[in-house]
Amino acid sequence: MKNLKMKSARVSKDLSQKELAEFIGVSRQTINLIEKGDYNPSIQLCIAICKALDVTLNDLFWEEER
Repeated sequence: MKNLKMKSARVSKDLSQKELAEFIGVSRQTINLIEKGDYNPSIQLCIAICKALDVTLNDLFWEEER
């Protein structure tokens, strides 16, 4: 499933995928794959992304019940 919450948080901080990737020390492709839902990041990477975007784990990675 696409991670539109992560993309939205990144865009709201006016960061490109490349800028976010450089800030947390991963490749732009990794950020792209996470946003597309094609890669499951480690908890450490999730935390780094949340800190960089100033959001919580729940904000980005918790799936809403339908």
